[in-house]
Amino acid sequence: MKFALSDLQVSSPAFENGGRIPAKHTGEGEDTSPPLEWSAVPDGTRSFAVICHDPDAPVVSSGGIGFVHWVLYNIPGTATNLPEGVGDHTSGPCDFGKPGYGGPMPPNGHGTHRYFFWVLALGRGPDLEPGLTLRQLLETIESDLIGMNRLMGTYERA
Repeated sequence: MKFALSDLQVSSPAFENGGRIPAKHTGEGEDTSPPLEWSAVPDGTRSFAVICHDPDAPVVSSGGIGFVHWVLYNIPGTATNLPEGVGDHTSGPCDFGKPGYGGPMPPNGHGTHRYFFWVLALGRGPDLEPGLTLRQLLETIESDLIGMNRLMGTYERA
């Protein structure tokens, strides 16, 4: 299975799939990462990675389309959730130019953007080097990916 949806289920107590992301989890609010939960983890999972991407951003960054808001990895395979504002594990740089979570903040008047929070189950231990960009992470884990799914939230600036 290479980059295809699996039975892994992803949710958040902060917002419904397809629902509005609360302001506290955006660049206009506290800019803290939302809590995430997952279940139906594939057999053989040894670690997880989490990414957040906005495909509706009007920029081309890192050689792709959209905007990367979060790259988090080296999450142990026994984990079933991330708390709000998680500070553990290994963060790669987001497109705000810093490691860690950078919440939604689409341009004023640009309409509603979609934010995909992906959870990727890996058949390798939490042993990836620090500082990987989204592209580097995906290239590194491709052969170790055993399941993935996502939660989509929306946000629009007034």
